[in-house]
Order: sequence, then structure tokens, then C-alpha cells
Amino acid sequence: MVGLADRRRRGPGWVPNQHGAWAMLVAPLVLGALLAGRLDWRHVLLQVFVLVGYLAFFATGLWLKARRRPRYLPPVRAYVPLAAVVGVVMALSAPHLLRWAPLFVVPLAVGLYASATRDERSIWSGLATTAGATLLTPVAFDVQGDWSGQRAAVWWATAVLGGYLAGTVFYVKTMIRERGAKGWRLASILWHVLVVGLVVLGPAIVGMSWAAVAAVLVVAVVLLGRAAVLPRYPLSPKVVGIIEIVLTVSVVLSLWFAVR
Repeated sequence: MVGLADRRRRGPGWVPNQHGAWAMLVAPLVLGALLAGRLDWRHVLLQVFVLVGYLAFFATGLWLKARRRPRYLPPVRAYVPLAAVVGVVMALSAPHLLRWAPLFVVPLAVGLYASATRDERSIWSGLATTAGATLLTPVAFDVQGDWSGQRAAVWWATAVLGGYLAGTVFYVKTMIRERGAKGWRLASILWHVLVVGLVVLGPAIVGMSWAAVAAVLVVAVVLLGRAAVLPRYPLSPKVVGIIEIVLTVSVVLSLWFAVR
């Protein structure tokens, strides 16, 4: 009750209620930093910018969803300028990263439009924002400005991670809002089959050995299995979330092992 009272005093929009979004904002950046081979202080700054930017994005989306009512404006006024300041600092410390900025325009625009039309839980909105989050992997890898011949491997790892994160959009629906819907479950399974196929193509696309890809393939098969089996069981959102945390870490570490 105390937490609820504090939230009411703060007003809406200050604390995002989309808990799964945090993993999507951290995992791609962590993978990019790991693939780069050396942690740079600008990776930390980039992560701060991404998290503050998400706070601004969420607050703005909620304000648009509420038809721009004044009650929803305070967090927008707080987070948007803060994100802008951190963004300027980020741009000054790594100006070459600005070349990635145009790629985020569409995902951000789609997400805000979905909020304005109260369609933020749609599949197209979820996939668009997931695509934007996934692009943080090559951005984080590029922090030091040196692709060093790993361009294909980094994009493959980005695609696999993006496939996993996009798959959670389908999978989570089959576990909560669309539980029991056969169409959603089939779509989730088929999507995860595509992810397994993408992993299998890794050696041919990137030239890695099968030994390097083996761990990623095992994780991908586990992801497919959980998409096919777990929707049969009435798991709580908390349990679903804990399982996804473990799987997210597994995906990131297996991709790092494959590409390093």
C-alpha cells in the first residue's frame, strides 16, 4: 500500500511498468561491448543514455496515450531534457556514433505512434521497438570505432539476439494475454524455428566453426522447446520473467563465445 501511495504522489509516467524492456535495453549493449573485446568508459555512458532515453520515451508515450493531459507531462519535462543532455555528452565523446542515429528514427516513431493510438501492445509495435533495441549491439561494438574485420560476425550475432528478443514478443503473449490461442502459439513456434535456422546458417554466413556455434545452437533449441512446451502450463508472469532472464544471459554469453 505504501508503494501504491508513493506512485500516486509521484504521478504517472515516472516509473515504467514494462519490466521486460530493461533486459532488451541492456542485453544488446552488453553483447556489443563483449564482442568489442574491451570495455570502454563510453560503453557505460552509452548505457546511461539508453536507459535515460527509455525513461523519456516511456513518459512521452504515456503522455500521448493520455491525449496529452497535463497530469502526464511532468516526467516528460524531466526526462526528455535529461536524455538530451546525456545524448550531447555521448555525441561529443564518440561523434562517430552519430552515423547510427538515422536507424533509430523509425523504431522510435513507430513506438510513439503506437502509444498515441493506444496500440502499444500490438505485435508490430513490439517488433519495431525490439528492432531498435537490437541495433544497440553494433552501436556498442562501434564505440571504439574499429570493426577490425568482424563486421559479418557482429551482424550475425545481432540478428540472432534480435531474433530471440523478437521471439519473446510472440512467446510472452502465448504465456499471458493470448494464453490458449493456437494461432499465437503456432506463430511463436515458427518464429523460433527461423531463429534456429539462422544459427545453423552461421558457419556458412560468417565462416565460424561448428564448435563455436554449438553453444548458440543448443540455446536456440532450448528457446524453441520452451516456446512449444511452456504455454501448456499456467506459469505466473514472475516465473516467466525469471526464466527469460536466465535465457537472455545464456543467449548473450553463447554468442560472445561463438564470435570472440
